[in-house]
Amino acid sequence: MEIKSAEFVISNTKVDLCPKGNLPEYAFIGRSNVGKSSLINMLTRKPKLAMTSATPGKTLLINHFLVNKEWYLVDLPGYGYAQVPENMKRQWQKAMSDYLQKRDCLGGLVLTMDIRTPLRDHDRMIIDWSIAANLPCLILLTKADKFGINKRREVIGEVKTALSEFGGNFTIIAFSALKKIGIDEARAVLNNWFSMMHTDDNNEE
Repeated sequence: MEIKSAEFVISNTKVDLCPKGNLPEYAFIGRSNVGKSSLINMLTRKPKLAMTSATPGKTLLINHFLVNKEWYLVDLPGYGYAQVPENMKRQWQKAMSDYLQKRDCLGGLVLTMDIRTPLRDHDRMIIDWSIAANLPCLILLTKADKFGINKRREVIGEVKTALSEFGGNFTIIAFSALKKIGIDEARAVLNNWFSMMHTDDNNEE
């Protein structure tokens, strides 16, 4: 899947206001400081597509970007900042739960985690959601340039072991936007998801 175009469509805080229609979409979610925006910009080859918030963790916006005029990349709100008020955390959890449960066109979830501190509490909650929604989950261990190759493999192995009890559909890749580590592998997974959704649509017809 070569990404030829990517454009902003809409930001909102309610699932009911998300784009209508049946275009497939893939959602990106992660802690507010793990490089999710850099990842999106790298995948789409659009350096300023996903803007970094001046105050990380304080946005509840669901951002839709139309890619190649045929699918949506959805940038979900970051999480995990202690400074966020409790009522905002509850709003975030409701928005995310509604999104994952109500978006029938959602084809996969991309979860970003800092390779140095993977599988924190909110990460595990997202993984639980992906399993409950029967969604494939691509886990990108960001900032992989902080470690050498052997250490990256070690962490990937540890995460795989920790997730083996869940029984979900996970793919785990070490990723660095800075050093372009894992970019081709991540695009390949998205391409596979996109192909599978098209196959399912054709079978339904």
